[in-house]
Amino acid sequence: MVSPDDVATSKAIQQRTGKTFHVATRLLPERVREATYVLYAFFRVADEVVDDPDGKPPDEQRAELARIREAALGEREADDPVLSAFQSIKERYGIPDREVEAFMDAMEMDVTLDRYDTYADLEGYLRGSSVAVAYMMLEVMDPAEKERARPHARALGEAFQLTNFLRDVREDIDDYGRIYLPTSTLSQYGVSEEQIASFRFDEGFAAAMRAELRRTERLYRTGVEGIQYLPEDCRFAVLLSAVLYAEHHRDIREHDYDVLSARRTLTNRRRLRLVAKTWYHYRRTGDPVATFEAVGAVPPADMKAEDAAGGDLTAASNPGRGWGVPGSSAIEAAGSFLRRLGGLV
Repeated sequence: MVSPDDVATSKAIQQRTGKTFHVATRLLPERVREATYVLYAFFRVADEVVDDPDGKPPDEQRAELARIREAALGEREADDPVLSAFQSIKERYGIPDREVEAFMDAMEMDVTLDRYDTYADLEGYLRGSSVAVAYMMLEVMDPAEKERARPHARALGEAFQLTNFLRDVREDIDDYGRIYLPTSTLSQYGVSEEQIASFRFDEGFAAAMRAELRRTERLYRTGVEGIQYLPEDCRFAVLLSAVLYAEHHRDIREHDYDVLSARRTLTNRRRLRLVAKTWYHYRRTGDPVATFEAVGAVPPADMKAEDAAGGDLTAASNPGRGWGVPGSSAIEAAGSFLRRLGGLV
């Protein structure tokens, strides 16, 4: 049993460190929402061990991660509210040990590994840092067609993480000395590590960003196609997460792919507008894919990104795909949430 105080602690961590996901989490059904707060807080607790710019030496970081791993696996008593809550959530929803191990392995990679030669190398890191997260969320949501949902959840988890990397190039090199863009991509366009470290933007860097944006956007399309396999009362929240996170791509394009001059963030007004648009289109069509194409920053596969960069994609040629308009509690909750969202994002 998760104590209300532990849930409140976890929720506060998400509110403070993950505004985008907090907006979407508030729209999940209660049976999933509290577990999501706890999972997110657990991920942050582990992540902050390796993402503190003034952090401990590598040996001390590894020791701290080992302590977190043992507590998360139930091999030792939890000594803080987030780990205690995670133990309960893991047991309640049957989260496999292998997913906890994969996530913690990725955190350990961050202690010393700061470059990835190829995208295949980066995928090894993504298996723990994002795919394991997606698989844990699947266990909590417990869809009837879990195995059909799994590859789509994997793609969407990878897309979210890659968007983080694309948005945070400056922060990652400046604070942590890391470059998550594959070295092979940078070399292809004549971009050096020294150039990134000195924040020198040029057309070569822009070309590398365009290539990685396209790769990530293919994953978004695959991920959103699988929302149909999730429980109906979870679909809108996951769709909204995809819309909000992919919006960083539009922002990157609006700034001509320059993420070196400054870290790009979304304003609260922009988030609120996206929530309203997503709610409107999903309420009208009931189709996650059509809604994502109408509202999201990721163009359909047959449209060039540059053609979509100037504004929203239209749903006129994408009127829905037989889903039926949802009259569910999820949509009603979204409408109620919209009326008070301004003070929450």
